[in-house]
Amino acid sequence: MNRRRFVSLIGASGFGLLGWRFWPDDGIWNPCLPEATPAELLQHDIVQSAWQGVNPDLMWDSHVHLIGTGDSGSGVWVNPEMQSLLHPIQYTQFRFYLNASCVSSDQGVDYAYVDRLLRLHHDFRPGSKLMLLAFDHYHDQQGQQHQAHSPFHVPNAYAAEMVRRHPESFEWMASIHPYREDCVEALQQAVLQGARAVKWLPGAMGIDPSSPQCDRFYAALVKHGMPLLSHAGMEMAVNVEGGERLNNPLLLRRPLEQGVKVIIAHCASIGESEDIESNSKLRLHNLELFARLMAEKAYEGRLFGDISAILQVNRKLEVIERIYQTEAWQPRLINGSDYPLPGVMPVFNLQWFVEAGYLPEAEARLLSSIRRYNPLLFDFVLKRRLDIKGSRMATTVFESRRTFMAD
Repeated sequence: MNRRRFVSLIGASGFGLLGWRFWPDDGIWNPCLPEATPAELLQHDIVQSAWQGVNPDLMWDSHVHLIGTGDSGSGVWVNPEMQSLLHPIQYTQFRFYLNASCVSSDQGVDYAYVDRLLRLHHDFRPGSKLMLLAFDHYHDQQGQQHQAHSPFHVPNAYAAEMVRRHPESFEWMASIHPYREDCVEALQQAVLQGARAVKWLPGAMGIDPSSPQCDRFYAALVKHGMPLLSHAGMEMAVNVEGGERLNNPLLLRRPLEQGVKVIIAHCASIGESEDIESNSKLRLHNLELFARLMAEKAYEGRLFGDISAILQVNRKLEVIERIYQTEAWQPRLINGSDYPLPGVMPVFNLQWFVEAGYLPEAEARLLSSIRRYNPLLFDFVLKRRLDIKGSRMATTVFESRRTFMAD
């Protein structure tokens, strides 16, 4: 495949790489090696150093997607457009996700996906866990569900069941649309089933976090001590049906003002949004709007950012640098992998960091080898080893369990 054809394909897929100047150093497709990660990689000094100072009992990966096709009776649903060549963008996205997960739509996807996660997690130290994300449907302003506008659906009950079966490996987050008539009752049920937080992707779900319609749900979140993990910034992994404005970080000021513990996914590290708090109405980089919220003294201890996806090639290097180098943010950052995206081979390019002087060439080669076996371990070690002008991610960033425990 030549460069022009490849870049056109990936750009169209929604990963935001159109015009990308880096050829993928790890190839296009995940090799999905069937054997276990070799001991010489797991025991390598670089991998061992990544664990130094990190308490595995506190290490919860805060951003692990639970995907499937519903072939097990799980209730998982995928929009038919993501499985039809008549819709090439969504179809290409879904193909990449399946490949990144090393499962095939020709076989049983639901359980194969979970089995793969368990195998990857086996390479981590005992005590660490992966937080599985449920995903609610798109709802309109009247609280009515619309499958046609929903990219996919992962039921809360399915995520809870996977945790019940594998409590040593998984925790889970519910996904509940706040416009639903039964949203408060659904949250109560999720709490009883052991959910640790609630996950939103506003643009894809049709949620305006600044709407008064959300207030009763915010009150319920505060009552139960449940954090809200909400996407902010440009969304490229799924179709948001024209709802990009709903991903403006400033819209999350309302739950913060009402006492909700809010985690902004990806630190809003990509794209621009309107500065709705200024008369100028200028469009600013979403990280600037994230930084504005983080600077509010009243939000300390209540506002966090997850670092999932921040090292992908569709981020600007100066954005990555700022996240790493802002020392005041470190205690309020939490790790998330955004799995299966670390297994989508083109969205990372280690040579980028080598050329910037932030990663030695030898470590890049080691990380590439690890990634062929275990993208989750690759993601963890890369974040720990990246050195940006003397700044590294603090160990506390990887001890995110504290963020999900009730105050």
